[in-house]
Amino acid sequence: MAEARRIDGKAVAAGIVEKVKNAAAALVAEGGPQPGLAVVIVGEDPASQVYVGSKEKMARECGFHSVKHELSADTSEADLLAVVESLNADPAIHGILVQLPLPKQIDEAKVIETIDPDKDVDGFNLINVGRLATGALDKAFVPCTPAGSMILIREVLGDDLSGKNAVVVGRSNIVGKPMAQLLLAANATVTIAHSRTKDLAAVCRNADILVAAVGRAEMLTGDYVKEGAVVIDVGINRVPAPEKGEGKSRLVGDVDYASAAARAAAITPVPGGVGPMTIALLMANTLASAYRAAGKTPPRL
Repeated sequence: MAEARRIDGKAVAAGIVEKVKNAAAALVAEGGPQPGLAVVIVGEDPASQVYVGSKEKMARECGFHSVKHELSADTSEADLLAVVESLNADPAIHGILVQLPLPKQIDEAKVIETIDPDKDVDGFNLINVGRLATGALDKAFVPCTPAGSMILIREVLGDDLSGKNAVVVGRSNIVGKPMAQLLLAANATVTIAHSRTKDLAAVCRNADILVAAVGRAEMLTGDYVKEGAVVIDVGINRVPAPEKGEGKSRLVGDVDYASAAARAAAITPVPGGVGPMTIALLMANTLASAYRAAGKTPPRL
């Protein structure tokens, strides 16, 4: 079999961002609000700072009103909740993102539940979880990583996945479970596999669509992949790269790309696959919130 098609998430994400820019400008031109995204970060975790910086930059590129609240690592839960409540009440803000993880003195679940569900552009609030689970996709904010992954699947297989077997490896609330719900909504037959699954490789080999979201570097090899499957690698893992020099590292996914690509029909690379889609979908969710705030139907991107 020929080597798999490389699914270019960077290019697809760029197309979505361009549509978001145009739709945001059109909303303002029609007298609607400028979409507003607020990011809240607690502490100085380097990875979180990088993520927040990239989200801020993209929001500005899309023509959004962008706000950042930086709080010290010793901020109390009450003080963080007060910031969230102020953003809930601010009509200029349509999306609220509290960067995770949070320091140990703060209950993450309580913070997520305090965010107005209609501004919860991460899609983590239980109201949005329920909307997704019951198929109310026109009202739900879907977590950005599975939403982006679904777009990449549709790039290859189209909108209707009837007759396709999908296996999601990983059961997190952020990726695994919402990914399964999206696949179900598209008529796929879905299995959620995880660390307790018996003979995981055999389960995965039954998949026409294989989504890896386990957080273990290159765990899924070609032996897990059915001939002709579509493989979506959500993992981002940093591993040593001595060939680059002492102390250097590189990013890899949860899938061993080389062996999987020899069997798959299409596969996402790491980096350059799902990653760029996550930020693009955050912008799309914020845009949708601004349209709803104006009493308008969000455009399909």
